[in-house]
Amino acid sequence: MPSGLQLAILAGGLVGLGVALIVWRLTPADPDLGDALKRLSPSSARSQGDLGMAGADSGVGSDARERLGLWGMKTLPAGAWGSVPVKELAILRIPVSRFYGEKLMFAGLGLLAPPLLATFFTLLRLPVPVVIPVIASLGAAVVFFFLPDYNARDDAKKARAEFARALGAYIDLVALERNSGAGPRQAMEAAADVGDSWVFRRLGEELARTRWSGLTPWDALRNLADELGLPELQDLADIMRLSGEEGAQIYSNLRARSAGMRAAMLGAEKTKANEVGERMSIPMSLLGVIFLAILVAPALLRVMGDS
Repeated sequence: MPSGLQLAILAGGLVGLGVALIVWRLTPADPDLGDALKRLSPSSARSQGDLGMAGADSGVGSDARERLGLWGMKTLPAGAWGSVPVKELAILRIPVSRFYGEKLMFAGLGLLAPPLLATFFTLLRLPVPVVIPVIASLGAAVVFFFLPDYNARDDAKKARAEFARALGAYIDLVALERNSGAGPRQAMEAAADVGDSWVFRRLGEELARTRWSGLTPWDALRNLADELGLPELQDLADIMRLSGEEGAQIYSNLRARSAGMRAAMLGAEKTKANEVGERMSIPMSLLGVIFLAILVAPALLRVMGDS
C-alpha cells in the first residue's frame, strides 16, 4: 500500500496540475500568424474542403475524433501540436481536425493504461509504488501523442509509391491520346477517365476543377504536386506545359518519362528484395554457428575434463 508521503506527493501534484491547467485555459492564446494566413488562402480552403468531403463517409468513430480535434484546436495553442505532417495528411485525405483528435485519443490512452495496470497488479496483491504509474503515464502519453505522426508518414509513404506506379500508366495513356491527335487538356482528361483507382480519380477531380478555376491543367497538376510532395507529377506538368503553351511534340518525352519511372521503381524493388535476402541469411548463419557449436562442444568438454 502507498505510504502517506507518496499520497501527499500525488495529491500535491494533482493540485498543481489543476492550477496550471486553469491558468493555461484562462490565459489568452497567441495565434500563429503564418498558420492563420495559410488557412485563409484559397488553396488551403480548397484542400480542407476536399478533406472534409473525404472524412464525411468515415463513420461515427471519425466524427468523434473530429469533434475532439476541433475542441483541441480551439483550446490548445498551435505550438502544442508540434510539427504537423501537412503533405502526408493531404495525400491521405485526412482532415487536420481528425488527426488532432487521434493525437488526443492516443495521449489519453497512454495516460490511462499505466494506472489500470497498476490497479490490476494491486488486485493481485502485487502493489506498485505510486511514483511508477505516474511517471509511466506521463511517458506513455508523450509517446502515444506522437504515434499518429509516425502512422501518417508511413501510410503516406505507401500512398506515394502507389501514386507513382499509377502515374506511370497515366503518362503512357496521355502519350497515346496525344499521339492520336487529342489536345493537351483532352488527352489528360481522357486518360484520367480510363482508370478507376484513387489516383486516377484524384487527377480527374483536379482536372475537372480547372474548368471553372481559371487555371491551366498543367498549373493545377503542379499545385497538386507541391501540395502532396510528388516530384513525378511536377515533371508531367512541365512536359504538358511545353505541349500546351509552345505546341511541342511530347510523345517521346512522355514515353521516356514513364520508362524512367518504371526503371526507378524496378530498381527500388530490387533493392528491397536484396535487403530481405540479406536479412534472411542472418538466421541461417546463426543456425550454422549453433550446429558447429553442438558438434565441437563434446570434444572441448572431454579435453577440458582430461586436463
